[in-house]
Amino acid sequence: MIILRLTGAALLLAAGTAAYADPCKVSIESNDMMQFNSRELAVPGDCTEVEVTLHHAGKLASAVMGHDWVLAKESDMSGVVNAGLAAGAARGYLPQGDARIIAATKVIGGGESATVKFTTTALTAGTRYAFFCTSPGHSTVMRGRFLFGAPTRVAQQSGKVTGG
Repeated sequence: MIILRLTGAALLLAAGTAAYADPCKVSIESNDMMQFNSRELAVPGDCTEVEVTLHHAGKLASAVMGHDWVLAKESDMSGVVNAGLAAGAARGYLPQGDARIIAATKVIGGGESATVKFTTTALTAGTRYAFFCTSPGHSTVMRGRFLFGAPTRVAQQSGKVTGG
């Protein structure tokens, strides 16, 4: 009976912690099959700073199947990806000083994590933002929508990417 009570108390504590999670902090996973585990990330419009953590759930090294998480306006995605290819692996497939990039993690390999914090001063509710991986060829399947200030979708992750 005591074990049952302790288990119940632990479950209530875990549920309470999840209910108070910071909606301005989100996480997303990538894997060795060139996938993010979510097609959409959303944060409330009252966040002044956002923290995104990328976890690479795979096993392959960054030189073989590295991933990053980059945020830009949807209309800038293609240009950022192409500029990243020109920048090359030595620069993490990110063009240095490119104002189109709102936020980006470094390229990570299996078992690694990277976190980026950024202010929302450059974000406008209702603008179409995209997140994507800039490793060569990955952005065709590793992409999603980033919703800032979406009234019905706050601090959510939804929709599994099914790229190959």
